Amino acid sequence: MKPTKKDRLGMALFMTPALVLFVLFFLIPVCYVLIVSLFQWNGMSAASFVGVKNYFTIWKDPVFRRSVLNNVIWALVAACVQVPLSVLMALILNRKPRGWKFFRTVYFFPQVISGIALAMLWSAMYNSEYGLINGFLHLIGKGELAINWLGTLNTALPALLIYWVFYIGYYMVIVMSDLSGVDRDFYEAAEIDGASKIQQAWFISLPMVKSSILTCMTLAAVMGLRQFEQVYLLTNGGPANRTSTMVLYLYKQIQNTRYGPANAASVMLICVGVIVILGIRALFQIERKRRK
Repeated sequence: MKPTKKDRLGMALFMTPALVLFVLFFLIPVCYVLIVSLFQWNGMSAASFVGVKNYFTIWKDPVFRRSVLNNVIWALVAACVQVPLSVLMALILNRKPRGWKFFRTVYFFPQVISGIALAMLWSAMYNSEYGLINGFLHLIGKGELAINWLGTLNTALPALLIYWVFYIGYYMVIVMSDLSGVDRDFYEAAEIDGASKIQQAWFISLPMVKSSILTCMTLAAVMGLRQFEQVYLLTNGGPANRTSTMVLYLYKQIQNTRYGPANAASVMLICVGVIVILGIRALFQIERKRRK
């Protein structure tokens, strides 16, 4: 049935508040950032137009290039490790084994704790002298493996990724909510045909929740690109800028009143985010076409 003029007017009225908020709090700020990125400005003196010079300046900076690489690694780890772990736990708990409600609560519990509090907790665990990890290594007689986890070039970034990637409760709940809507008749029919639990999960559960997995991968990648608090509190980008991220980089540019390069870094962050999200969606499109 074709919508009438009155229906279209009603839809337009319902969409207007969201459109106004989108323009005020996203479109206008993005345009402002894009414009300021073309100027040399310290926030006090008059701004001078420099074109794309700020983009070339930050790209020549090895710290910025390292930050981009770290963000891409973080986004890929989030999408390819954190989300699959979330899906695995959702598939297991969806079978409602003994104590499934307890484990669901335990896995989701870190989501209600401040990220700053979690960062401080892990800072204590990674402490080179009194940390739990090094203490455990000494306890089992492997004291030679005890190192400064956050202060060593080769272990700083993996240490940040490892502590963060296992907080899977948020995405687990999203997938579980979608799994709960799958008709149980599919599983009963598969059992009659002799399908194992793993086969049921692979051929029934996963295809049914593919849209939720795509949503989780997109959200996880975006969260990986936005990393700031944990890095700032645990390493502040060190050692030797090895753990710097794009948000931390632009934050330091703002601290130094270099608003032009800071906004250029913001625009680059948006561009990297769009590329990563489009890449994830393209992979799902390729997989969908392959199955057809």
